[in-house]
Amino acid sequence: MPHTDRVKCLLVDDVPENLIALEALLQRDGIDILKAQSGPEALELLLTHTDVALALLDVQMPEMNGFELAELIRGSERTRHIPLIFITAGSREQNWQFRGYESGAVDFLYKPIDPHMLTNKANVFFELQRRKQALAHELQERTAALRVNEMFMAVLSHDLRTPLMSITAAATVLKRQPVDDKVATMAERMLRSSQRMGRMIEDLLDVTRIRHAGGLALQLAPADMQALVQRTLDEVQTSFPDRAIESSLQGNLSGVWDGERLSQVVSNLVGNAVHHGTPDQPVCIGVDGTQADTVTVAVSNGGTIAPELIPHLFDPFHGRERNPGRHQGLGLGLFIAHQIVRAHSGRIHVQSQEGTTRFSVELPRVSTSKDKWATV
Repeated sequence: MPHTDRVKCLLVDDVPENLIALEALLQRDGIDILKAQSGPEALELLLTHTDVALALLDVQMPEMNGFELAELIRGSERTRHIPLIFITAGSREQNWQFRGYESGAVDFLYKPIDPHMLTNKANVFFELQRRKQALAHELQERTAALRVNEMFMAVLSHDLRTPLMSITAAATVLKRQPVDDKVATMAERMLRSSQRMGRMIEDLLDVTRIRHAGGLALQLAPADMQALVQRTLDEVQTSFPDRAIESSLQGNLSGVWDGERLSQVVSNLVGNAVHHGTPDQPVCIGVDGTQADTVTVAVSNGGTIAPELIPHLFDPFHGRERNPGRHQGLGLGLFIAHQIVRAHSGRIHVQSQEGTTRFSVELPRVSTSKDKWATV
């Protein structure tokens, strides 16, 4: 079901008893009734409630009658779209009905009003408002999806081009050089660039699976978190031999998880800590399995994240500002990590204060995810 807001209906009548009677007829779940006993009071309500689905206006009111109120409503760009129904106890011989339609009314009702007829007419406009809201939300979602697609193109043209150029240049030099230490260095550079490109492509594929296939497939099996973390740390330490990385493991670290996906999470968090953390402070990873049903993985580093960025850290393509000349990913790592943790029925959160940033992942020992799929 598409998300919709509550539907609002405005009632305007100078007689309180009439307002009570109309409210009793139209009040139901999902409907907010706005009541005013004069034209000026109704205009004040419309200043704060521009998404009114229907307005019922009494014709005969002191100071400002219904026709004058309707002209003011129609004269404002913010409220001219509101459907108006006039209600009056006056005589049919006064030709008020013609004046009402000239004022922009969609209907004109005489008292005593048939309750069944009034509710049916109102329901038509309430349903139209719900459909309008649903279309507005759908448009918003499609606009956001279009923005993501546009960012895909921008990222592909920029981020993937840089490692590809590195591979091409290194391969060209490699062909011209004799086999010596320089050749080995070029070959290593080519390998690292290609691996980085491969990770970018995998990230893009994961986002595609999340957005279009409904989630990420999990291959759940018994796993040892100690082995997963140690393997990941060995890989990171090989790439950054001069970076201090400390680890602490305690308790029972076994569970039923997707080991490869969780390695992806740990690798992303540790990699972010190495790239963005204060260089002279160690990256610390702690794994706590002392709880009976939960295993916690925490990664901390020196430095803090700007408070305005924290609410968006797990959004795709959102994160820290890019620094020229630095090798950086696509801004998808934390988003994918968040989805993997959610797929395992776990939680991931961040704290950044007093010179330290800490990401924590809480995982149940046995994932409760249904059908081995991550839902988003």
